Amino acid sequence: MKSMFIKSRHAKVGAAPGTLVHVGEQRTDMTTVRVMAYDAAEVKSSALLHITENIPLPPEKGVLWINVDGLHQIEVIKKLGHHFDVPALVLEDVLNTDHRPKLEIHDDFLFIVVKMLVREPVSSSFRTEQLSLILGDTFLLSFQELDGDVFDPVRTRINDSKGRIRASGPDYLAYALLDAVVDNYFMVLENISTELETLEESLLTDPSPSDLQRFYRLRREAILLRRVIWPVREALAGLMRDESARINPETRVFFRDIHDHAVQAMDIVESLRDLASSLLELHLSRNSQRMNETIKVLTLIATIFIPLTFIAGVYGMNFDVMPELHWTWGYPLILLFMLGVAVLMLFYFKRKKWL
Repeated sequence: MKSMFIKSRHAKVGAAPGTLVHVGEQRTDMTTVRVMAYDAAEVKSSALLHITENIPLPPEKGVLWINVDGLHQIEVIKKLGHHFDVPALVLEDVLNTDHRPKLEIHDDFLFIVVKMLVREPVSSSFRTEQLSLILGDTFLLSFQELDGDVFDPVRTRINDSKGRIRASGPDYLAYALLDAVVDNYFMVLENISTELETLEESLLTDPSPSDLQRFYRLRREAILLRRVIWPVREALAGLMRDESARINPETRVFFRDIHDHAVQAMDIVESLRDLASSLLELHLSRNSQRMNETIKVLTLIATIFIPLTFIAGVYGMNFDVMPELHWTWGYPLILLFMLGVAVLMLFYFKRKKWL
């Protein structure tokens, strides 16, 4: 079973610091490198089919965005890192897809690690994917584990020159990507909230044995969301406090807005986790209550039949000389007597409010 929280890192055991080892899902397809260079006047997009092709140099003006999909081809990451003078320790963190979200401030760039939440199309669950950003003076490198992301609206804004993104630097591009990541958190949280509401309604109207498995899955997802969003909030707070020239004062205001959204998402996660725990306790309580009701009914039935069984046992003894043994109306009278005993016991139980 693949762990939801910890990825296998046996290949890194004993390796020297800075050794480039991919920690994550092993894949056989090619790593995709997409290049987008833009300024206020124009946009140029291309794909590097082979990393041996000429990698664009950071422009003197405008923004160079290089997005990498797939981290399993270490040579691609190594060449990009060498081209942009990224230290091996940073590249090691890029390849470690089980890394905790964080912010590192270097002399020539900022290194940001966050987690994307991507909804699975064939199930009601989601997967986590690490996103690493290296923010330079005129360039931004983004590294993702898999193809597909939440950045299509950002690419559309760049191509259509919507908003201020084309007139801003790479710091604003980093903001736009992080904003898309955090906004997607709310979509995942909304789906979980809707499923919890459905479970709550099912629990109160028509509970099912499969509800318990759904409760455990949603609670597990809530724990994972807390593990993802909490450090992202800390990293965004660090970007707000960063005094380096790579974050313009005008852009720092937008990072404050993302931080507020991350705090709000964290509050929702805590609420959903508490709700999942409460519903789980309610589910177990309802099951226990139903079992107690069943045991209560069975106990009352057994209690009623105890004196009836005694009477039937007495008159079932094989003695020749017994009172009422040879009465013509003995059998129906005994049945009526047993019925009367049962009715009196039911009346007594009702009066005691045991029924």
